[in-house]
Amino acid sequence: MKVHWRGIMPAVTTKFNDDDSLDLAMFATNIKAQLNAGVHGIILGGSLGEASTLEKHEKLVLIKEAVSLASGTVPVTMTVAEQATKSAIEAAQSAEKAGANALMVLPPMRYKSTDYETVVYFKEIARNSNLPIMIYNNPVDYKIEVTVRMFEELTTLESIQAVKESTRDVTNIGRLRNRFGDKLAILCGVDTLALESLLIGADGWVAGLVCAFPGETVAIYELAKAGRIEEALEIYHWFLPLLELDISPQLVQNIKLAEVATGIGTEQVRAPRLPLQGDERERVQQIIAHGLRTRPRLPDYKNPHLV
Repeated sequence: MKVHWRGIMPAVTTKFNDDDSLDLAMFATNIKAQLNAGVHGIILGGSLGEASTLEKHEKLVLIKEAVSLASGTVPVTMTVAEQATKSAIEAAQSAEKAGANALMVLPPMRYKSTDYETVVYFKEIARNSNLPIMIYNNPVDYKIEVTVRMFEELTTLESIQAVKESTRDVTNIGRLRNRFGDKLAILCGVDTLALESLLIGADGWVAGLVCAFPGETVAIYELAKAGRIEEALEIYHWFLPLLELDISPQLVQNIKLAEVATGIGTEQVRAPRLPLQGDERERVQQIIAHGLRTRPRLPDYKNPHLV
């Protein structure tokens, strides 16, 4: 299917049973909640999906399950985050064979590659896959920035079509838009900068707290794009304390607690991660509880042009 890089694309969590096996029943529950809310795509195997702890065969199972659940209504994107170029190409090809519709590709893991090495790495993956690609640009966490100049080289390949913009510098959206126009789709990758990014030209939002609050997340996007800014702001201001749970080293545990609270997830994480403990657990639970108590009534965001 043709991938339209726009809208809300949840970076979904991976669900586990008590015995550490994949919990496909709860995975399906969450994916169905995302689809019912009107998301525009599903992204698997990111940092929120605990990809670094997943076995290769588990990633393929998740792709096949998500593709089956989506039934062609939205694209399913698989994340490629590997240490070696050869491994990244193999992962991309495996994802394609399993039915993924697109790839989100991170720069080389662990090794801080030069600009030249990074560009070659991305190009080699693109040349060895038939799937469209979104580059994940997150120098805060991965220490490698994909600059405008680097994108000038990367976009010579037709399959490199989008960027998950997580530099936390919203002015970079303007730089990219001014240079590439509509040739490069831009999706915000930082929950706490999402509305600002949408209002200055981002095409979409690769979201985290959407895993627990899909309706509210899609509503912000649809209302903002329809020009109903005040309504979008009201939801966004309510959402911000929850969205801040995404910009934490414990984002997985935080968001899984929120999924439990909204009934569409479980708390199990895969070691070395462990469930939150003590004062930090209490703090996060209080934020979630307050969000649920004050949860806003949503307007008809699926028909945003009807006021």
